[in-house]
Amino acid sequence: MYLQIFNNPSHGLAHLCYSSRVSCRVRLSRVLAMPPSSVLLHMDESNDLPKPKKGFCLSEDSRNSLNSLPADSLLRQANTVGIIGGVSTDSTLKFVKKLVDWSSNDGKSSLPFVLCSDPALNKELLLYEENSYPSLYHREESTPVDPKLIVENLRNKRRYLERCGAKLILMPCHIAHIWYEEVCEGSLVPLLHMGECIAKELQEAKMKPLEAGNPLRVGVMATSATLSAGFYQEKLQSNGFEAVLPDKATMEHTVIPSIEAMKREDMEGARNLLRIALQVLLVQAVNVVMLGSDEMRDLLPGDDPLLKKCVDPMDALARSAIKWAENRCS
Repeated sequence: MYLQIFNNPSHGLAHLCYSSRVSCRVRLSRVLAMPPSSVLLHMDESNDLPKPKKGFCLSEDSRNSLNSLPADSLLRQANTVGIIGGVSTDSTLKFVKKLVDWSSNDGKSSLPFVLCSDPALNKELLLYEENSYPSLYHREESTPVDPKLIVENLRNKRRYLERCGAKLILMPCHIAHIWYEEVCEGSLVPLLHMGECIAKELQEAKMKPLEAGNPLRVGVMATSATLSAGFYQEKLQSNGFEAVLPDKATMEHTVIPSIEAMKREDMEGARNLLRIALQVLLVQAVNVVMLGSDEMRDLLPGDDPLLKKCVDPMDALARSAIKWAENRCS
């Protein structure tokens, strides 16, 4: 375990960057150029900072000081964003990097944020997603996951971020949006929905249907758990789009085998199968395909021509948060 602290003279606090291996220092360095008003917190399931263990460099006094801070004492800016980490730490950090890079005008300052990461929550979300593909993990029975516990954990993170001074909450995690409504209950601040963010951006793009007289069609490519939840389809349809999903044959012969190939670390095979699945959607007169899976998105190289026909809800969430922050400051 490794916890690295970066002093924050302007607020008397620290930037906390947590990783499971010391070798992750280089990977984490991508998000170290943060605004002096931003804090990264690695939380345990009880929503406290982890107790000192061998190899940690956070003192007992520092941990107690941060845990005992009164409400709204970490960040006081009116445009502070709170971020709840999702299934993948890598994906969360990539999202944070985009948020920092895209909101920075001079390469130094960006919107203030607090990031809360909990490995117990990450594991619960991952297990829930894996249970939608029991055959891929060679399980006769799926490992039980109590959605009520996931919801309560997400709510606890939301409440903690509110106490830290967050005025907007983000969940850069597709699976977590299954419980968006429940997590929002009792919230003191708004919580952006990725489906609503991407639907609004597609509306603003003012695209024309590929087939005259038909509604504008948007393909949705995601895992079985995300597709079954239906929140992306619902948001698209409520904003005037027709959502087109992979049919059963496409799921069985390309999407699921692509995920199987990823688990075997056959990335080239997984990539080729995903390309076929995307092509099957595109020939159905869809204008764009929404990629509701980070693993699928990361499979395709940046120069892949198919990416020009795809949109990423994570990117829409980051842009919407930046727009919100700019409006708060204007």
